Amino acid sequence: MNRKVALWLLWVGFIAYILLLAPPLHLQETLTLLKNIFTLQWLAINPIILSLFSLVGIWLLIYSGLLFIDGRMQRVPFWPFALASVGSGVLGLLPYLALREPNQEFSGQKDAFLLAYAFVLGDWGDFVQQFQGDRFINGMSLACCLFCLLFPTILGDDIARRHWNNPQVFWTVALVPLLGPLVYLCLRPPLPSTIREESLIPNR
Repeated sequence: MNRKVALWLLWVGFIAYILLLAPPLHLQETLTLLKNIFTLQWLAINPIILSLFSLVGIWLLIYSGLLFIDGRMQRVPFWPFALASVGSGVLGLLPYLALREPNQEFSGQKDAFLLAYAFVLGDWGDFVQQFQGDRFINGMSLACCLFCLLFPTILGDDIARRHWNNPQVFWTVALVPLLGPLVYLCLRPPLPSTIREESLIPNR
């Protein structure tokens, strides 16, 4: 199936799932959860749920590390989708992934704790119950899974853009959820510093 069509179908399907099939939204409980998170009342929160919430933010930072550069070479800039994803997670990101074109060049100027916390201290029974009964927890959990599954769709271009064409690097990063992308961001070579004279938007 065409990549763009598949991404649009995934976007529409995830919205339909959240609205029609996911457990009901408990608004008061969700607002209390968010209040506890943002006021640092973390002892009142199941560590699994707190870790998932934090991991969504980490995934957005990982994607931003690749896509703000990528967006400079696209007809559609990335920053509006970055802002949208702050409030909606993967739902704000998917349209950009569907709209962007593969591009492996760059021109212009360059400008484990959570996992252990969740697994050791988390109440998995409580998490399963909330996953099955609360739309916010259910959607946030599935969003983390989608971040992992979708990362390879942008990884290949970033590796090629940095002249690091190595299939082993791609598959190692793609197949190790979260830790693979984090290590990649730490070890990837810098972008070439040369500036091409042609347009920032590649010919299609």
